[in-house]
Amino acid sequence: MTAFDAAAFLPDDLLERIRDRAPTHDRENTFPDADLAELRDAGYLSILVPSELGGAGLGLAQASALQQRLAGAAPATALAVNMHLVWTGVAKVLADRGFDDLRFVQEGAAAGEIFAFGISEAGNDLVLFGSGTDAAPLPGGGYAFSGTKIFTSLAPVWTQLGLHGLDTTSPDAPKMVYAFVPRTEEAAGRVVTRDDWDTLGMRGTQSRTTELRGAVAPADRVARRIDPGPNPDPLVFGIFSVFEILLASVYTGIARRALEVAVESAGARTSKKTGLAYDQDPDIRRRIAGMALAYDALPPQLDSLARDVDGLTDHGGRWFSLLAGLKHRAVVTAKSVVDDAVLVAGGSSYFASHELGRLYRDVLAGLFHPSDPESAHATIATAWLGPLDA
Repeated sequence: MTAFDAAAFLPDDLLERIRDRAPTHDRENTFPDADLAELRDAGYLSILVPSELGGAGLGLAQASALQQRLAGAAPATALAVNMHLVWTGVAKVLADRGFDDLRFVQEGAAAGEIFAFGISEAGNDLVLFGSGTDAAPLPGGGYAFSGTKIFTSLAPVWTQLGLHGLDTTSPDAPKMVYAFVPRTEEAAGRVVTRDDWDTLGMRGTQSRTTELRGAVAPADRVARRIDPGPNPDPLVFGIFSVFEILLASVYTGIARRALEVAVESAGARTSKKTGLAYDQDPDIRRRIAGMALAYDALPPQLDSLARDVDGLTDHGGRWFSLLAGLKHRAVVTAKSVVDDAVLVAGGSSYFASHELGRLYRDVLAGLFHPSDPESAHATIATAWLGPLDA
């Protein structure tokens, strides 16, 4: 098998430009428009689209490696792009299994469309299995969505918002409805994007709150109507698998970058006590070794599970626990590695302008993405112990 050349899709010079812009977007709380433009020009937004439709035809394992690389340069840019890649990845998962429901996503991504992920809702711990957003059926098969979505990354630039809502009025209700709303609904006043993204970290994602006021998804953009609750539908599997793997990839990239900065800092700092660089200090060496031991476990896990998705491996009922566990381990490990990197670098890393200060704030966002620690532990406990007694 030919080795995958990540630099062919994310060249070093492109990554350095993105890295150079990251502090400004963090400081000024702005969206990385130039990053997105360069990534689009490089064909990055269609890496998961089949070559016959104008994309690069990569698999999820390759996209994971690329997102790790991008996150090492600019975590917020990587996380924002992640949400677009999730939908193109879901389209690939479906197509690989014989379902053509999201071909329009693949064609749209190849044509330059930006897909955002409108699933998160305040207080909705059902996530994919329920929604507080109302999906009202329209004549002709379309739907009008009313509700509030939070953490809508790519808020200033998306052209299609992939979302879900609950249909409670159709004869076969209730049904979860997955569909895509075009940006034109904003001009009609049926989509309102709040300018409310003022956060501790991941500021460049501009994951603003989105109000839906009867926003219309036309019939040809309604992807699925399925029963609420846990569901084996391929769309649900696709969203969960691609989201968890690509999310874990971003935080794994943060861990790698924190380790690199710690190594650089240890070599650059000198002990007044010994006159030696800190990379000669036994305690510092042990701390960095611990960071490397923790980090080294993540890329192989990501590669293995992503290849299983690409290869249509059947893990049956274990899939959700494996994916939730992967995401949980990645974000917890990344936070631990960044914590240790800050200790290695010393007090200078406490300044907001220091790269590790930014990574420290950015890595915290991982704790809030699904599956959160409580959900991950509950899912894995059920996988090993069975469901709770009624």
